[in-house]
Amino acid sequence: MARIAVIGAGMGAMAAAARLAVAGHRVTVYERAATHGGGVGRMTRDGFAFDTGPGLLHLPAVYRDLFVKTGKESLERCVGLVQVDPASAHVFADGTSVSLPNASRAGVVQALDEAVGAGAGERWSELVNRARVVWDATRRPLLEEPLLADPEYLEALGHDPYPGLRKRGLFRRSTPPVLAAVAERELKDPRLTALLESHALAYGLDPRHAPASATVLPYMEQTFGSWYVRGGMRGLADAVYERCLARRVEFALGSEVTAVVEKDGRAAGVELADGRTAEADMVVAGVSPGRLRQLAPAACGPAARPGPPVPPGRFTVFLALRGARPAATAHRTVVHAPDRGAELEGIFGEGARGPAALHYRPTVTVLRPDDPDVRPDEGHEAVTLTATVAPHGQVDWNGEATSAAFAERVLDAAEGVLPGLRERLLWHEVRTPADTERATGAEGGGVPAPVLAGGGGAFLRTANATPLPGLYLAGGFAHPGGGLAHAGMSGTMAAGLIVSGADWRGSQ
Repeated sequence: MARIAVIGAGMGAMAAAARLAVAGHRVTVYERAATHGGGVGRMTRDGFAFDTGPGLLHLPAVYRDLFVKTGKESLERCVGLVQVDPASAHVFADGTSVSLPNASRAGVVQALDEAVGAGAGERWSELVNRARVVWDATRRPLLEEPLLADPEYLEALGHDPYPGLRKRGLFRRSTPPVLAAVAERELKDPRLTALLESHALAYGLDPRHAPASATVLPYMEQTFGSWYVRGGMRGLADAVYERCLARRVEFALGSEVTAVVEKDGRAAGVELADGRTAEADMVVAGVSPGRLRQLAPAACGPAARPGPPVPPGRFTVFLALRGARPAATAHRTVVHAPDRGAELEGIFGEGARGPAALHYRPTVTVLRPDDPDVRPDEGHEAVTLTATVAPHGQVDWNGEATSAAFAERVLDAAEGVLPGLRERLLWHEVRTPADTERATGAEGGGVPAPVLAGGGGAFLRTANATPLPGLYLAGGFAHPGGGLAHAGMSGTMAAGLIVSGADWRGSQ
């Protein structure tokens, strides 16, 4: 039995802790905040409840596997997991709207044909079929196996497996280099382009630079569905925490780690802000890259090597509304920006600095759960509005005037799907990337994206096994990247490497 210290109580770190405890190790989780869950938080006020992190779960099989492998009770016995239908509704810049059914390819084809025009559904379906090639090629090396340090292996992952259309003529090329090229070349309609690019934008990816393999994001959602936890997604974090406790994982909440202890060239414990040292045989860190450089410089390679860029953050507005949620309302509606180019420049461009970078109307995701547990009674509704934005630091999100002005742009966008919004509004609260940075410790409040093949390897994450022996990484900033499912996978990989050694290659 080894003593294992886990830094952070995010979803990936807790997933690793539960698996390690089941394997017979003594596990203690040190979390600087007063609660568990990391970015999967909850805000409550006056009987209303809101998720401060992800609003939906994709690939629920990741957490089903976690609960099967760590106890007798299944995931569905521990949380009220429900499939939302429609999976999403979309309102495009020209006013066209469409509702896409959950996990139904034929239904999606029919809906797009009716809303966008004959042939639109088939073009979308053909793209999703090609995205399945990406899924088949990358599912195991990117989602089920730890990232290897072998140069040939990494070079292979740097190549994009998306099977682009072949063009005739002397200058034919087979693989579109980026997602935007896929949309222009294969979808041939600005609304379908917006639909494809919105999947990348939701994960903080710039479609002008994201590899064509990013088509796997809508493929996963359309194939495996979109799921919600009754009472809010925070319930999933609570269930994983309770499973850890049941496996006798110890939690030291409110305990900030200031350094990873090194002894004889390997990780040997953690130093705490109160001056104590907790010895351990191995350490799992669920922290951001900047935080890792502070805690364990030896795990980050040469000091002169620049860290990865800070990813975009999320701007969220919580709405407490009077009046009942109308029947047949979609759980999730995406209101697309009227000027996608201006939005992308405001988030990713060189000029994305200061309040001037926010003079655009963003793409806004409107979440309206049909859930009595998140509202005081049937005469009220809890709604969450979210937009992807530049991280704190590029924009000073601490400025009240800046956040208030951008909140108005978000509300303006949402009014199209929330008639009478301002008359119904009891109150609203805003959460910016600066708030996320304070709550989670992630620099800039950045939210990491899932890993992708292609792009010369630029869209991979840090490997779970670090250059410092005995130190492993879990969470959204480690392989295989961000998102609830991917974070859970990272915990599986970190635990597998510790339990079975460096030769572990995932579940067979």
